[in-house]
Amino acid sequence: MQMTGSQIVIECLKEQGVDTIFGYPGGAILNIYDELYRHQDEIKHVLVSHEQGAAHAADGYARATGKVGVCMATSGPGATNLVTGIATAYMDSVPVVAITCNVGLPLLGKDSFQEIDIAGITTPITKYSFIVKDVNAPRRCGRRRGRWPAPGRHPRGRPCRWPSTSSCAPRDWATRQW
Repeated sequence: MQMTGSQIVIECLKEQGVDTIFGYPGGAILNIYDELYRHQDEIKHVLVSHEQGAAHAADGYARATGKVGVCMATSGPGATNLVTGIATAYMDSVPVVAITCNVGLPLLGKDSFQEIDIAGITTPITKYSFIVKDVNAPRRCGRRRGRWPAPGRHPRGRPCRWPSTSSCAPRDWATRQW
């Protein structure tokens, strides 16, 4: 089945049982927000006033429910605004997943508008931080068993950065049952 990167992100979240996401939309992540809107009956989105609020809300949600907290933000300053909340979750071993988008692949590493190495910034305060450069490898963003954070000592947060070109490119996708 052909799916875009944005559809794959939402399917990964649904496979992991995510029912609530906290976030603040912005230019680079709008493709994922468009797809999230199509699944609003399955995943609730809580719009926050600032990206930092999304990270702290995901942290609080995880603490209160025992589920993984998920937050989303756009590239550059949107992504860096998540850092304090990710660090808080890390220090208290609260399972949080942070999803950000970035500039397109051809612009990565060229100091493009609102480009930031959020994976590099968050490496010291996360269990696993990565950039999705190939949409054909979506399992790295939560499909591989054992990589999705779970409650317990130092599950830590997991920032996942998608270049904007990856979120709209169609790819083959196979639904898996774990």
